[in-house]
Amino acid sequence: MEKFKFLIGTWDLKYNIPKSFMSIPDTGSGKGTFKRALDNKYVYFDYSGTLSTGPFSAHAVFARDKHEDLYRFWWFENSGSYETASCSFLNEDTLYINWHNGLLQQTFKKAEPGKVILHMEHPNAEGKFDLLLEVILTKEL
Repeated sequence: MEKFKFLIGTWDLKYNIPKSFMSIPDTGSGKGTFKRALDNKYVYFDYSGTLSTGPFSAHAVFARDKHEDLYRFWWFENSGSYETASCSFLNEDTLYINWHNGLLQQTFKKAEPGKVILHMEHPNAEGKFDLLLEVILTKEL
């Protein structure tokens, strides 16, 4: 779980949601914390924020699956929705997430010290990916 080191900490979150087949354009802000748990066997990500549609919050759990040589991800939000995903590190600064119940992909990529960019994308008819969500994470000092 040491690979998560670039994400560990408390972050200010800035949300940008472009118009897409899944949503109307929106912006928002929030707070999130990545922390190690249970003797460093898991990483938890707790976050909350506000969009024009109102407040939201979620809890996520990352765990290492040694048998499959990848990471598992469980995401639970206050609406009652939950999802599962598989994850891998493309390099020491990029976590790639493949959601199981759809064609969504997500990355957490370190842009610079203290700044991470999350992108969630969906494939389009041209074989490229459309941005559905961007979150700029700025580490609190």
